[in-house]
Amino acid sequence: MMKSLLTGLALTLTMAATTARADDIVRYRGTLEKVDGSTLTIKPRTGDSITVTFANDTKILAATTGQLADIKSESYIGTAAIPQPDGTQKALQVTVFASSLRGTADGHYPWDLGSNSTMTNGAVGTLSGTEGRTLLVKYQGGEKKVTVPDDVPVTLVDPGEKSILVPGSKLVAFTKKGADGTLSAPILIVGRNGTVPSM
Repeated sequence: MMKSLLTGLALTLTMAATTARADDIVRYRGTLEKVDGSTLTIKPRTGDSITVTFANDTKILAATTGQLADIKSESYIGTAAIPQPDGTQKALQVTVFASSLRGTADGHYPWDLGSNSTMTNGAVGTLSGTEGRTLLVKYQGGEKKVTVPDDVPVTLVDPGEKSILVPGSKLVAFTKKGADGTLSAPILIVGRNGTVPSM
């Protein structure tokens, strides 16, 4: 029963995260200022505070600070990176997903952490190196070689719950604008204990 529930959660998150990388999704990274029922006030890293609503089906994920050693062979990861002239990717950050989230947003696609940045989500096929890491990340339909410098931030992500929506927390809100202009969040990644989600 538990295996079925976890598989269902992973599939749901895969679909939600796939939606969350679509063109109509805008990611806001910042600090949670206020929680009022199902409404959040978020202060982005730049610009004025925004108001975002969330619902019962919003996927809330908890982020904690990891380290390079947490990236292992067969880990399921997401890595924002910059393409290199030789065809490899140089990581800007790495997110290591809990096993129950395996399959989340599988693939390789554009991202918004700088010019030409990409996001690659997949399983680590091979891993080499002691100072930094070189990863072969395999996803459905392809693979990418990713170099991970030893100073790149690593975040561990697990399923979360509404109780982690605490003012002062750092978060990434994947938002969608409604016809009336209001922002709603299908996905929230919330840092625990001062963690800043690196995604």
